[in-house]
Amino acid sequence: MHDQAENLRRLLQQKDRPEAKVIAVVSGKGGVGKSNVCLNFAIGLAEMGKKVLIIDLDIGMANVNILMGLNPTYHLIDLLENERNIWELIEKGPAGISYISGGTAFDTFVEMNEMRLHKFFSQLELIGREFDYVFLDMGAGVTKESLEFIMAANEVFVVTTPEPTAMTDAYSMIKYIFLKEDKLIYLIVNRADSEQEAKRTIKSFKQVTLSFLSKELVELGFIPNDPVVSRGVKAQVPFILLDKHAKASVALTQMVTSFIGVKKKDPITFLHFLLKMKKMVNFKK
Repeated sequence: MHDQAENLRRLLQQKDRPEAKVIAVVSGKGGVGKSNVCLNFAIGLAEMGKKVLIIDLDIGMANVNILMGLNPTYHLIDLLENERNIWELIEKGPAGISYISGGTAFDTFVEMNEMRLHKFFSQLELIGREFDYVFLDMGAGVTKESLEFIMAANEVFVVTTPEPTAMTDAYSMIKYIFLKEDKLIYLIVNRADSEQEAKRTIKSFKQVTLSFLSKELVELGFIPNDPVVSRGVKAQVPFILLDKHAKASVALTQMVTSFIGVKKKDPITFLHFLLKMKKMVNFKK
């Protein structure tokens, strides 16, 4: 009864709010700073008045909570197995962002029975108008489970560095997504030694993608190499909050501003994400 009352209260509060936009944050390989970019980008949006939720789906390597200095009480597995509701899973982070720990709940996602799937989707529906943006922090590369979420997401952020191996793996990720679906993909270059290096990386990516895939990437920007980033990781404080005037913080804030200003082609929303997830899961049953 308490859950039903809480759900009703929240739904009434959300009545006139638009649906959340779901963004999968991915990288071709590990170690490029994907989770840190995701977290600080979410905080940048929150500081501009947006309500943001991060769901950490980097199974086995989840570390968004560590970057914030949080120790989650519950994980998504508690929603499925331990009778917890979606609201109990949501932790509050810095600058007012919200966070859900994935834990190990989705390494067997496609094998969930019908009852669990129904509960999962019905609980997710409750947050559709609670937030402006829902970020899915995915693991590096592509797995059978993560692909479900990436392809269902409204948009995708691909994070890379200028290193050749990172660029090659990021391109493979972009190619894989585009071959599956014509999706809006944003490119973020992290740890650039200079603006010139970042621009070369972005130009190379856009040219190769256009030439071989006949697809356009959206250039979101770059984050320079900056000691404030590692200081933030060690202090468990997001760098955009540690020093808002640092080069990395200024660059990220500019990216957030650019992102908000991008004209979207279609009003793709949270309901679209849920419907695609349901179709993909039902197809595999």
